[in-house]
Amino acid sequence: MVDEAFAEEQPLLATLPLAPYRTVLKLERRITRDGMVSVGGNLYSVPDSTRRRTVEVQCLAEEILILEDGAIVATHPVLEGRNRRRVTPGHRRSGRFGRQCLTADDHALLLERTGDRVARRPLDIYQAIAHGLAHHGARP
Repeated sequence: MVDEAFAEEQPLLATLPLAPYRTVLKLERRITRDGMVSVGGNLYSVPDSTRRRTVEVQCLAEEILILEDGAIVATHPVLEGRNRRRVTPGHRRSGRFGRQCLTADDHALLLERTGDRVARRPLDIYQAIAHGLAHHGARP
């Protein structure tokens, strides 16, 4: 029965397009005081020259597009996780926020909150601390 239905429908089936289907979720977002737009728990930069306080955001599977008056002002790859920031080179005038937003090779920098990364150090430092505490505690 299934074979008969497939045989009947098969001549009417069309081939799939070569390009992947791109779904778009359109959102309206307010720009923060420090020139960022919040999408999916992450912050993405817009150029300092952006005039409007509210912009359209188009979310694709792997890219975030930010539009002002229908024109794209910023594009970003989608950040994984939450509470991450991405500042694109050229979006900040020098000195606006008091810290550099570019890496040495002028690529976008992911700014993360303090404490998101744990300092890596040799384990023997903990042994030295324990030894010092034990030695200090042994005094009368």
